[in-house]
Amino acid sequence: MSRHPTLKWAQRADVLFITIDLPDAKNVKLKLEPEGKFYFSATAGSENLAYEIDINLHDKVDVNESKASVGPRTIVYLIKKEESKWWNRLLKEEGKTPMFVKCDWDKWVDEDEQEENGGGDMEFGDMDFSKLNMGGGGDFDEDFDDSDTEEEIQMKNEEEEEATGKMETATALPVSNGVEATA
Repeated sequence: MSRHPTLKWAQRADVLFITIDLPDAKNVKLKLEPEGKFYFSATAGSENLAYEIDINLHDKVDVNESKASVGPRTIVYLIKKEESKWWNRLLKEEGKTPMFVKCDWDKWVDEDEQEENGGGDMEFGDMDFSKLNMGGGGDFDEDFDDSDTEEEIQMKNEEEEEATGKMETATALPVSNGVEATA
């Protein structure tokens, strides 16, 4: 019996994004038919476990304008819809969506957002946000607040010095159970 890898999907009016999460996939087979039948199979893992997806998409697709890319961690399929319209679901069958089918929130754009943004083609997939110097690195002082005045910062520093000074001068006191405590 085959397992189902996670399938994430998102759409625009004219295309459908399908991403299959399956690291180190081997023997990948993809089949897309004009009436919307989508088939995927592969093996993965050290035990070469079989994975398979066999679904009927909501509507017809343009097979010749669709593209697939097999990467080391994912298989991505950009499927061109036959008609440029929004689908209200991925699958033709109504009812509960299978557990392995998820929304791809990284690529998701609502219908009204696409119209506002002139197509919603903003893609961030290959952008490295760590190089934008937006913080989050190095010596981060979690007690520091941008609204702190110089006086407040000075007071915090003095309080810290007092606290460490008191800890150094603490003396050990005997306790009745034989354990020493500091005061």
